[in-house]
Amino acid sequence: MTHDDDHIDPSAADPALHRHVYETLRQRLVTGVIRPDETFSTRGLASELSVSQMPIREALNRLAAEGAIEIRAKRRLAIPAMTASRFEDLLSCRLLLEPAAGAAAVGRIDEARMKQLRVIDARMDRALADGDVFTYMQSNHAFHFTIYEASERPTILRLIETLWLQFGPFMRVVYGRYGTSNLVDQHQRALKAAAAHDPEEMANALHDDIADGMGLIGRNIFEQTNVA
Repeated sequence: MTHDDDHIDPSAADPALHRHVYETLRQRLVTGVIRPDETFSTRGLASELSVSQMPIREALNRLAAEGAIEIRAKRRLAIPAMTASRFEDLLSCRLLLEPAAGAAAVGRIDEARMKQLRVIDARMDRALADGDVFTYMQSNHAFHFTIYEASERPTILRLIETLWLQFGPFMRVVYGRYGTSNLVDQHQRALKAAAAHDPEEMANALHDDIADGMGLIGRNIFEQTNVA
């Protein structure tokens, strides 16, 4: 597609289409479909998603502002390099924000949401057993955000979403290299905390889930090699 396509395509100004493109690319980042070693272009993504370049550029500009991608010369795009210091910074932010969001959510997790969490957790268990990294990452994201969305704290939720955007591609490489067999599942603790309306235990369960999963495995890969 060319720039002219953006001017003649009536769908380019469709807000719903713009949201769909952004959410599609965001989901690919969070679940590691887009890997750190990939480069891509607005033209290529527009062709793949069968849209004009205008909603692609808008979505990519948003993602760049959130620190998820870098826009390079000639409209080439890439995932920012993950360094040990950046990893520790992102990890510390997750450990600060996510337990707080989980604690705030406890009193608002109703039975319908509990049922949803149990279904997601069962899907995660199957993914762990099968070594299915993509389904694991997709389900892990769904589990955490089903909890966080109940907090009704949109600002902290958006900050957490930004952290996950920056971590997804890196963790996809880590899980792809080391598998899922060494992950410690703290989600049963989170479910029990939600059922017991215990905000402190919810916060502790989420803290340990992040530290035991992303923290230990992520640090291990920096000790052995540079994935950036």
